[in-house]
Amino acid sequence: MGRVGRRPQTGAGASSPARTSTDVADPTVGVIGVGAVGARAARQLVSTDDLGTVVLRDVDVERVEAVARSLGSSARVETPPFAEPPRVDVAVLATPAGTHADLARDLLGAGSSVVSVADSVEDVRALLDLDAEARERGLSVVVGAGFSPGLTCVLARHAAAAFTAVDEIHVAVTGTGGPECARQHHRALAGWSVDWRDGGWVTRRGGSGRELCFFPDPVGGQDCYRAARPEALLLAPVFPGVARVTARMAATRRDRLTARLPMLRKPHPEGGPGGVRVEVRGRQGTARHVRVLGAMDRPAVGAGAVAAVAAAHVLAGSVQRPGAGSLAELVEPVPFLTELARRGVKAAVFEGHDTDPSGFVRPAG
Repeated sequence: MGRVGRRPQTGAGASSPARTSTDVADPTVGVIGVGAVGARAARQLVSTDDLGTVVLRDVDVERVEAVARSLGSSARVETPPFAEPPRVDVAVLATPAGTHADLARDLLGAGSSVVSVADSVEDVRALLDLDAEARERGLSVVVGAGFSPGLTCVLARHAAAAFTAVDEIHVAVTGTGGPECARQHHRALAGWSVDWRDGGWVTRRGGSGRELCFFPDPVGGQDCYRAARPEALLLAPVFPGVARVTARMAATRRDRLTARLPMLRKPHPEGGPGGVRVEVRGRQGTARHVRVLGAMDRPAVGAGAVAAVAAAHVLAGSVQRPGAGSLAELVEPVPFLTELARRGVKAAVFEGHDTDPSGFVRPAG
């Protein structure tokens, strides 16, 4: 199948801190794409302290103007045609799949850091390939800063802190945000999963490998399947020596039967409640243990909050290094999760067992 991801490295390669705009009054953030996720990210950003104007861009002029009116004077609209990237300190990319890498490259050239909510394998791989350019410019490209990947990456890093060594990481997600998220869900189930296994990348057909996964209430148990998800591309490089990294996605029988056909009906403007689950297996001394963290929210709400907090971290100079990487690599999990909880997105620890759908009983961290 050829190269499907980065080979995990043995070192973090940290260098000088990423360039930020902390020395500039009223830093600005751009939100490119104001669908269900982008609009939620913009709303979170206008409520962030010490932040100036939020610049909104979308090809749908009516939509972007409506979002701007709902946000008040802190938001400014830029309408098409777009001759050049927005002049902002950080840009949040919430555009359809297949557009993130080109936008990020243009923004880096204009001197802006990037926070992308991309959840397609192709977008994530292309964004990670911008690492060298971003490092050279002293800028950040935060890759996969949504509900999943995004929150899942932070939860994996947080869970891993309890282990001497991490052997396996297994991610599961259920629910969709806006229409573009639903379309990507449909494509992912028809694609090929990308897993890290015993030192190499392995591809398997989407829709296979059924596994019952429990998410925080009220989502509960869901049948989850392999899909073209990018979590392994983002997590495997962060945990040297990890033997397995997998990602699954909840799907119904109809989802699986129709995955390789055009979508039979128009997606809803926004999906209902969703959830994420991260299972980390490893060693504590000589003993083997398993730790499971999860979260429940509307995926668009969770993704918007994660993207906004990631942008705030970049502006504050709180990222671990310049360059392109996942939230698992670029942020400290406890402060990040604390800020998310303050904004209403709370993680929980699973303390039940495999047949107990109500096992998430207390906040994580």
